[in-house]
Amino acid sequence: MISNDRCRNKTITETIGLLRSKYKLKGLLKYFNLPKSTYMYWQKRLNIPNKDMEIENKILKIRKENPNYGYRRITAMLKRLGLKINKKKVQRLVQNLKLQVKSFSRKSRKYSSYKGQVGKVADNKIKRNFKVEKPYTQITTDTTEFKYFEKDKSGTYQIKKLYLNPYLDMYNSEILSYEISKQPTLEPILKALDKAIEITNKTKEKRIFHSDQGWAYQIDQYTSKLESNGITQSMSRKGNCLDNSPMENFFGILKQEVYYGNKFYSYEHLKQTIEDFIKYYNEERIKEKLGYLSPVEYRKKNVA
Repeated sequence: MISNDRCRNKTITETIGLLRSKYKLKGLLKYFNLPKSTYMYWQKRLNIPNKDMEIENKILKIRKENPNYGYRRITAMLKRLGLKINKKKVQRLVQNLKLQVKSFSRKSRKYSSYKGQVGKVADNKIKRNFKVEKPYTQITTDTTEFKYFEKDKSGTYQIKKLYLNPYLDMYNSEILSYEISKQPTLEPILKALDKAIEITNKTKEKRIFHSDQGWAYQIDQYTSKLESNGITQSMSRKGNCLDNSPMENFFGILKQEVYYGNKFYSYEHLKQTIEDFIKYYNEERIKEKLGYLSPVEYRKKNVA
């Protein structure tokens, strides 16, 4: 014979099972004053099916493939799979599954290639107008620095540096070209520039290439390539990173998702990690401002 308390707990567990699809488990347990362990015990005994199990499994799969997706982008991915679901329910399920997105803060100073005026300083033609109607017309670039560890001959780990030089299309935030190097020299910047020029030659529209006032973007080897290809040069105001926020935003995403919180013990490992992320970022990582499409998906959908 079931005691009154056991009968009550059994009834409450059955009631919670009926309400789970609408309310958070935590709130229901608090409302009915039922310990979670008691609920789990009776749920197992009653063999109450989890109506959200299929959705939860899909959420777990999405998060495994995209570790930095929050509930909004998970909702978009579920809708791609044909599920009719609202973001509030997804938010509740994500919270129940304890799938918090990890966040790290930058601990080192931002890399700067500014060395004063060593050549031609262009006017800021962009003026923070980052909304672009057509691809390949408004491109921005910058250099960012990463650190990794490498053993010297004595077996002691030394801090080494790696530099990334990407060119980003403001139309869809796609990385058109990039070079990675061990030194912040001119050669990788010019190589990536040549690739970006070749790709953007597809457009018949006027082109603007933006950057900060770093030394490499001022000298003749760089500016002459732009001029000979009919490209207008634009530069941020001195010391004003917000003038190049699309590039800063990309660097922040890259470092937040694969760099901060991790340690790299070889140049090759760090380089491959960055290359893999750029491919994922361009082709798979969906963005809210692009209608939950990846940069490449957005370009292909909107450009004939």
